[in-house]
Amino acid sequence: MQEIINRAKELLANKTVARVLGWKAGDLPYNPEPAYFETEESLKDFVYNGFCGANLSKYMIEASKMEGKTMVCLKPCDTYSFNQLIKEHRVDREKAYIVGVGCKGKLDIEKIRKQGIKGIQSIKGAELTDDAEVLNMETLYGEKICDWKDAMLERCHVCKGKEHQIYDELIGESKDTKDADRFDEVKRIEAMSPEEKFAFFQKELSKCIRCNACRNVCPACSCRKCVFDSNKFDSSQKANADSFEEKMFHIIRAFHVAGRCTDCGECSRVCPQGIPLHLFNRKFIKDIDELYGEYQAGADTTSLAPLTSYTFEDAEPGIVGERG
Repeated sequence: MQEIINRAKELLANKTVARVLGWKAGDLPYNPEPAYFETEESLKDFVYNGFCGANLSKYMIEASKMEGKTMVCLKPCDTYSFNQLIKEHRVDREKAYIVGVGCKGKLDIEKIRKQGIKGIQSIKGAELTDDAEVLNMETLYGEKICDWKDAMLERCHVCKGKEHQIYDELIGESKDTKDADRFDEVKRIEAMSPEEKFAFFQKELSKCIRCNACRNVCPACSCRKCVFDSNKFDSSQKANADSFEEKMFHIIRAFHVAGRCTDCGECSRVCPQGIPLHLFNRKFIKDIDELYGEYQAGADTTSLAPLTSYTFEDAEPGIVGERG
């Protein structure tokens, strides 16, 4: 972390950048939050550890409109989102100084809590400079330990790789964390009967409180005005009017990002209700791979996405219907 801070101070001092986009410490040891730093002094609050899961690429939409360059810290998976935003002309590459930061998987406080660890006061082992694979936590109920791999976000277990897709310089080493198949859960749901699938998603989506956290954090949801903010159809209300509306919101959102979603997993990470929203997007990704050939959104800034380019070999609509 100190190497990142030192480099940020250098870039601010020589006016290469006007600000730094990174993370600052929150009020608890496991909730750092995205933040801008405009002075060397302000960097005293900068943090980068295992809990810095936030994908900062979307913040560059607004940063691109500011005067001067912004140094932005991007993990390997974040760079796919940044590339996709370049492709969609939502960020200005010339306004970004990208520091690719190392990552050995990000931590999920909810996974830690599910292991019965609560009342956390301090955590050791979450710093990326630590070789430790174990988290040591001081809690209100004594000292607790947890293996790093058992506390990782779901997306880190199906990581797309440790290589940054775009950067100006790299700081820190990254580690392969993939130990599961990306589409295993999708295949499990596909194997269900129609009634079982409906019941599964009915149960999950019924938890939705329409806080819009998933929409607001999603790099692919970058519209200045969202259809769900319209007051003509009662879709802007926070609470769901009925069970149909709670499904409509997430299904329409998934269709809107189809072929553009990089599978960054931010929607599920920020959901306060723990809904596995990434499964909608991952189902679409799987179908696109099978119907149009393997495609990874954000792998580059120039290629046409399968749903925005036409070939005579494209699947016919009837084929999709037959697949269920």
